[in-house]
Amino acid sequence: MMVVMNVEATKDQIDAVITRVEANNFNVILNQGEERTVIAVVGTNPSVIREQLMYMPGVDHTVPISRPYKVASREFIPANTIFPLDGFMIGGDEVVIIAGPCAVENRSQVLESPYAVKEAGAHALRGGAYKPRSSPYSFQGLGEEGLEILAEARELTGLPIVTEVMAPELVPLVARYADVLQIGARNMQNFALLHAVGECDKPVLLKRGNSALIEELLMAAEYILSHGNRRVILCERGIRTFETTTRNTTDINAIPVLKSLTHLPVILDPSHSTGHADLVIPIARAGIAAGADGLIIEVHPNPKEAMSDGGQSLTPEKFATLVKQIKAIARDVGRK
Repeated sequence: MMVVMNVEATKDQIDAVITRVEANNFNVILNQGEERTVIAVVGTNPSVIREQLMYMPGVDHTVPISRPYKVASREFIPANTIFPLDGFMIGGDEVVIIAGPCAVENRSQVLESPYAVKEAGAHALRGGAYKPRSSPYSFQGLGEEGLEILAEARELTGLPIVTEVMAPELVPLVARYADVLQIGARNMQNFALLHAVGECDKPVLLKRGNSALIEELLMAAEYILSHGNRRVILCERGIRTFETTTRNTTDINAIPVLKSLTHLPVILDPSHSTGHADLVIPIARAGIAAGADGLIIEVHPNPKEAMSDGGQSLTPEKFATLVKQIKAIARDVGRK
C-alpha cells in the first residue's frame, strides 16, 4: 500500500505516519519526490491499517500496490530511476556500454582490454575475478588477485569496474575494489547474497536467471531494494528454452516488458544470450532498438585463447564496429 502525502505535508506529519506504520509492525520505504512524498507500507496485508492512516494529518490518500514487487514497481516510483556512475548516467537518455573479458586471466590480458574498449566508446570495464562454472575443473578465476588487476586497470584508464560477487561473505572484499557488484544468473535467487548487496553502498547489476520469470527477476530486485539500495540495474541475458542452436534464447520481449513494469534501468547481455560472437552485434542492435538502457559485452584481445567464453567474445575491432552501429540506432530511437 502507498500513502500519498499532501503537497503541503510537513516533516512532522510524515514522521507521524511512519511512526504509526512501524508501530503496527510494517516496514516503511520512503519516496520523496519533487512535488510530494509517498510512503510505501510493506508487509503482509498492510490494508488492515489503511483507515488508521488515511485520516492522519498530511495524508492525501492511500493506494494499494497490486504488484508483489513493491519498490521495484512503477506504481510506487513512476519516473525512471537514473543514477550517476563516474561521469555518466545509468537509466537516462544515454545508452551505456559495459565491455571487457569474461574472466580476468592475467595482468597483461586485462590491461590490454580496457584501453581498446575505452577508445571504442565503452563507459565501464567488466571482468570476472570469481567465475561460477558448470564444471569444477574449469577455470574458476583469480580471486582477490583478479580484483587487484581490475583496480589497476581502473587506475590506468579511469573506467569504473563491474565484477561478479558470488557469496555474501565476499561482498565486503569485492566492494572494496569494484564500482558495480554483479549478481550472476546462477545467483539471482541466492537470497542471502541479495540481502548482503542490498546492505552495500555500491550499485548492483542483477542478471536474470536461466529459467526465471520476469516477475521472479523483479522479486529478486525487491530483495535488494528493500534494504535501501536503490541503485539496481536489471540485465536480460537470455533464458533456457528447447532451442539448442544458440547458448540461450534472447528474450527481446523482456526489455519493453520490464521497462513498462519497473522504473529500474534495463540492459541486455547479447554475449551470454547468444553464445556466438557473430550473433552478438545483431542482437545488441535489436536490444537498443527495443529500448534497453545499455549493453554488457564480452571483449577479448584474442578470443581463441580465452580461458572462458571465447566463442562469444568480440575482438576489440569488432567491438568498435558494434559501438558505431549502436550510436546510430540510439540516435534513431531518441537516445544518446
